Amino acid sequence: IVLIFQEGHLSGLLGFTALGAIAPAMPILMLVLLFGISMDYEVFLLSRVREEYDLTGSNVTAVAAGVQRTGSIITSAALLFIIVIGAFATSGITFIKMVGVGMAIAILVDATIVRALLVPAMMRLMGRVNWWAPGPLARLYGRYGIRESVPAPPPEEPSRPAPVG
Repeated sequence: IVLIFQEGHLSGLLGFTALGAIAPAMPILMLVLLFGISMDYEVFLLSRVREEYDLTGSNVTAVAAGVQRTGSIITSAALLFIIVIGAFATSGITFIKMVGVGMAIAILVDATIVRALLVPAMMRLMGRVNWWAPGPLARLYGRYGIRESVPAPPPEEPSRPAPVG
């Protein structure tokens, strides 16, 4: 944002005049909006990773399956947000244009670098630490059998005819 709107790079392409400063409320506004959007991606990813971990008990398998199952969802959602919010960059009002450009860049970085690379890499490196819970919470989960997913019911045994004789 500083490079584009304060320093004036891309001002000809985007059609604005750089003023040499950014409104102080702009970074705060963008941070709040981006926090809400990025939590959607994180919930998609981590819920699938947790489901797979509950099924397999393997951190490596869970992270790989979670990224595989949510990759297209996260990419599609990010592209949708980039198109919609990026349309603000066509506004004639510099403040709105700044929101559009800044958030489009931030969503692109969040969906590609953070959610597709950094989060899975850190989860892979951290291993079982990913699933640590504070003592009181772990005891509560254990006492009441709280799980992220419902375990599959045991298979029924086939009925056998009664012996004759």
